[in-house]
Amino acid sequence: MSTTEHEHKHPHGEHGHGHGHGHGHGHDHRSGILGKIKEIFVPHSHDSADKIDSALEASKEGMRCLKISFAGLILTALIQTVIVIYTNSVALLGDTLHNYADALTAIPLAIAFIVGRRLATRAYTYGFGRAEDLAGIIVVVLIAASSAYAGYEAIKRFIHPSDVKHIGVLIVAGVVGFIGNEIVAQYRIRTGRRIGSAALIADGLHARTDGFTSLAVVLSAIGAWLGFSLADPIIGLLITIAILFVLRDAAREVYRRLMDAVDPALVDQTEQVIRETPGVLDVTDVRLRWLGHSLRAEASITVDSATSLVDAHHLSHEVEHQLVHGVRRLTSATIHSEPLAADSAPAHDLVSHHQ
Repeated sequence: MSTTEHEHKHPHGEHGHGHGHGHGHGHDHRSGILGKIKEIFVPHSHDSADKIDSALEASKEGMRCLKISFAGLILTALIQTVIVIYTNSVALLGDTLHNYADALTAIPLAIAFIVGRRLATRAYTYGFGRAEDLAGIIVVVLIAASSAYAGYEAIKRFIHPSDVKHIGVLIVAGVVGFIGNEIVAQYRIRTGRRIGSAALIADGLHARTDGFTSLAVVLSAIGAWLGFSLADPIIGLLITIAILFVLRDAAREVYRRLMDAVDPALVDQTEQVIRETPGVLDVTDVRLRWLGHSLRAEASITVDSATSLVDAHHLSHEVEHQLVHGVRRLTSATIHSEPLAADSAPAHDLVSHHQ
C-alpha cells in the first residue's frame, strides 16, 4: 500500500523514544584467562553499540583519529630510528620500518573517509560509503605483509644468528615502540567502535600487533643478555603466529562488511521496534546493511485491511521514525506496508513467480 524512504539528519539524543538503547545483544562475553588473552588481540564489540549519531560527525571523528594516531606512530618511529643508528640493530630496524608502514595505513583510510562523504550520484545511488570497506582490504593486506615479514626475519635469524649490542638501549627502544603502538591501537579501536568503522578497528588491531612486535625486541634483548641467542628468532616466530590470529579476525570483520553481514541482535532490535509501533500487526522481510558508518533498513509491515492509503503511508513514516531513533547508526529505512495476507494475496501473485 505504501513505501517510504526518508533520511533523518537530526541527532538521536534529542528525542525520548521508548525503544531506548539498552537492548541486550545476546553475545557471549569472554571469560577466564584465555578469554582475556584473546580480548587483547580481538576486542569484543557490538555492531550497534557506542556509536555517535551523525555520519558526517563520524567521518570527522575518524579523520581526527587518523591524524592523531599518524602523528603518534611517526614520532615513535623517529625515536626508534635514532636508536637504530646508535645500536646498529637489525631487529630494531625491522620493527622501526614496521612502525613507519603502520603509520602509512592512515593514508588509504583517510582517503576512504573523504570519498565516503560524497553525495550519491545517478551511477552510485547508495553513495560512496563502501570506500571504507575497500580501505579495510588494504589494511588486511598490510597485516598479512607484516606477518610474512616478521616470519621471514625470524627464520633468517635462525639461519644467521647475530649478536645484540647495547642491550639497555634496545630495551628502551622496544618499550617505546610498544607503548606508542598500544596507545594508537586503543585509540583507533575505541574510535572505530564508536563510529562503526570496521576498517579503523582492523587498523587498530594492526597497530596492536606492531606493539607486540616491538615488545619482542625487549624480550629478545633480555634473552641475549642471559646468553640465550635463539631468544630473538623464537620470539619472532611467536609474534608471527599472533599476527596471523589478528589477520584472521580482521579479515573476517572486513569480509562481513563486504558481504552485508550485520549483528543478528540488530535485526532482533529492529523487529522489536517495528512491532512496538502502534498500528503494525506484523513485520516480515527485515533487511539491514552497512554503508560506511550508517545502517539502512528495509522491512514489510502488515496493517489492518481497512486502513486507508493515506493512513498506511503515515504509518510507514512513523515506523521509519521510530527506527531511526530506536536503532543507533540507522539513518534511513524503506518501509512497505500491506494489508492482511488474505487481502494481499492477489497482489503478491504478480511478483511471486519472479522470486
